[in-house]
Amino acid sequence: MWLRKSHQGLKPMRITRQFSGISSATLNQMMRSSGGLTHLRHLFDEFPTSRNLVSWNILIAGYVRHGCIPTALHLFDEMRHRDIVTWNTLFSAFQNKQDYHSTFQYYRLLQSSGFRPNHYTFSIVITSFLVSSVDIILPQIHAQIVSLGYSSNAFVGSALIRGYTKLGDHSALCCVFRDILEKSVPVWNAFILGLMDLGLTLEAHRAFNRMPRRNVVSWTILIDGFLKNDQFQKARYIFDKMDEKNIISWTAMISGYVRLGKYFNALELFPVMIRSGTRPNQHTFSSILAACAKHSELLIGEQLHTSILKYGITDEIVVLTALVGMYAKCGNIDAAHRIFKTLPEKTLPSWNTIIGGFAMHGLARRAVNAFEEMTSGGIRPDQTTFVHVLSACGHGGEVLEGERIFVSMEKTYGIPAEKEHYACMVDLYGRAGLLDKALSFIKGMPLQADVVVWGALLGSCAVHSDSEFSSNAVEAVLKLENDNPAVYSLLSKIYGEKGVWSSVTYLKNKMKENNIKIHKAGSWIG
Repeated sequence: MWLRKSHQGLKPMRITRQFSGISSATLNQMMRSSGGLTHLRHLFDEFPTSRNLVSWNILIAGYVRHGCIPTALHLFDEMRHRDIVTWNTLFSAFQNKQDYHSTFQYYRLLQSSGFRPNHYTFSIVITSFLVSSVDIILPQIHAQIVSLGYSSNAFVGSALIRGYTKLGDHSALCCVFRDILEKSVPVWNAFILGLMDLGLTLEAHRAFNRMPRRNVVSWTILIDGFLKNDQFQKARYIFDKMDEKNIISWTAMISGYVRLGKYFNALELFPVMIRSGTRPNQHTFSSILAACAKHSELLIGEQLHTSILKYGITDEIVVLTALVGMYAKCGNIDAAHRIFKTLPEKTLPSWNTIIGGFAMHGLARRAVNAFEEMTSGGIRPDQTTFVHVLSACGHGGEVLEGERIFVSMEKTYGIPAEKEHYACMVDLYGRAGLLDKALSFIKGMPLQADVVVWGALLGSCAVHSDSEFSSNAVEAVLKLENDNPAVYSLLSKIYGEKGVWSSVTYLKNKMKENNIKIHKAGSWIG
């Protein structure tokens, strides 16, 4: 074989080892790097007579590994002889790309070609279909699995459990579990996770107690399942019983508290974790910083920032974005912006965080500038981005800018406006005193206005002490929620400032009669 290096002025060099003599282990090692894969392809093309099924499969696997799926498919089409390994390699590629359309197409081709799927084929194919609608496909594949005698296989059974969990089919889930002969710990874990996802916490706990062996994953699945089903006390009880906790179980408990709004519990648990000798990771810091942001704990947040520097987790986007959000929500928008500027990569969530921070602080122009910088840099906004920037325009009185951005949602980015965006526009007009325009905007909405939309108008009427337009908002809100305390509170304010004390007294009596209590102040649109 010859390697030509004419650009270096060298003569061709003879490679004495034949392509067919290279071991499979060496070929596998070569395809792990892009340079090795190029060299392997050169050998493959130079010696077509030395090719065999193993070399074809390894080369295809190499292209799949490096994300070159079209090249892998081209080689697949050129193959005269394939085996089930060839097919499984392609199915793995489709699964990684979440390309269930190609999975379905090639699975049908496999069957028409006379190949018999093995347990690995079924496991990959089922997993690929989980990103799509599996209600029709899964039972058909299950029938094939039974007919080919794979229903007792642990790999296949675990995939089926995940599939029937997505379908919400408790009966089929249990049948699949019973059919598996050797129930390993991963099989039990998949079963318990499925039951938890279906909300069957008691049954999941009973299954956990029946397990012959458990690992830390088993415990963490049970804890996370209770947390996802809003049973944080049971989750903490199980967590405290764990003999060995790892960072995943600690993070599951902390993030679960944050998700359920138990921010103080999360902040209390974090130092316990540190004292246990467990090193926090980026997900732990992200969760605990979110707790600081929600609980307005700036001092603790600053201490966590120091810990992040100490642990050297300074290049993790998720942690830096959480820091931006923490500083913004705790009142230090300048610190938030300084950290944002140091991000090695500015992702959509990080842009949304800083734009939301500017909006929260009423810095409309900075929010709009950030939005323009983001879009000009090639980052495509999403619905959350528009909620933040429209809210900023409302707080800053940027009516024309808000109108322009609202129109660009669908016209430029193809994003249909949701009720939150309409509420932001109503708030924008209302804050600017354009109550007639706000009411016309609501009446022209293609969606049915909800309490948040009408509430934005009512709030604006209270700001401007306008009783004329408030009557429309009050009537609409009470039709949707006739016991909403904010309505009575805002109406009392409007009538009080107008000096219509008889109406104020009437509203107070009405509230007592219906046992309606005034809540703490808040915003209709967040």
